[in-house]
Amino acid sequence: MTIAYIIACIVGSFFFLSVTGMLAMWVDRKVTARLQFRVGPPWYQNFADFVKLSGKEMLIPAKANIFVFAFAPVIAVLAATVAGTVILLVMRTGFSYPGDIILIVYLLTVPSLAVILGGSASGNVLAAVGISREIKLLLGYELPFVCALIVPALKSGSTTSLLEIIRYQQANGAVIGSLSGIIGFVIALFALQGKIGFVPFDLAEAEGEIASGAFVEYSGILLGLFKLTKAILLIVGPLFLVALYFGGISLNSPAGIVAGILKYLVILVLIILIKNTNPRLRIDQALRFFWGWLTLLGLAAILLALIGR
Repeated sequence: MTIAYIIACIVGSFFFLSVTGMLAMWVDRKVTARLQFRVGPPWYQNFADFVKLSGKEMLIPAKANIFVFAFAPVIAVLAATVAGTVILLVMRTGFSYPGDIILIVYLLTVPSLAVILGGSASGNVLAAVGISREIKLLLGYELPFVCALIVPALKSGSTTSLLEIIRYQQANGAVIGSLSGIIGFVIALFALQGKIGFVPFDLAEAEGEIASGAFVEYSGILLGLFKLTKAILLIVGPLFLVALYFGGISLNSPAGIVAGILKYLVILVLIILIKNTNPRLRIDQALRFFWGWLTLLGLAAILLALIGR
């Protein structure tokens, strides 16, 4: 692949992930509204909100590190987009290499690091509380998330290639059909909830407690980019789980695309249900949950995968 082709793929993926991510956020808002006996916004509301934010004045605190403050949301969007590009290339063209799962894991960590850097560069006290929580959450959910990724890797012949994991499932059945696969999927789903920053793990933002926390000083297009990152992650994260546990998506046929959309919607609905049926946890509760139950279950799932269950 040439550099020009890779750049074209990233740009195309950015527009695709941005549009579908905004629509996924609309589904989240619409379902949430219905559960609360409200009508909910129209389908174009998230697009209008982003355009409105883009047109607003971008305020930068006087004591902020301007470069880090402004560059953090750009890095967050870029990392989420590249992660999505890798996953889409694997599903669409079969382009893969040993270790691409490790690359995706690192890229999915960058948005959280960007929130930490951006919040710390603002110099705001409330932002400092938010980034403190974000750091603890990052340390909390990464361990069980990695455990959940090891399960399909082991069951597919101890590989770190996403394409090999998908091919194994196409030949032998989806990983979710095994006991270790079910446990691993549940763990990955909760860890993904933390990565996206949805309830009950929206501690870094927590508008009712710390006035948006790490984002308190952000406005205009920079705030819009952070919100766009969350929308993109709402596509990339579930797609990653679809590839790891449901055998991926065949983008070469209409039937495969429809089946893939249904797989994605199953995960999206589960994320929305978790968000709307749980209260926000305290940071100590979240850490006990990730380092306690989820990590223990993750280790159990790895042992079950090793013995073929």
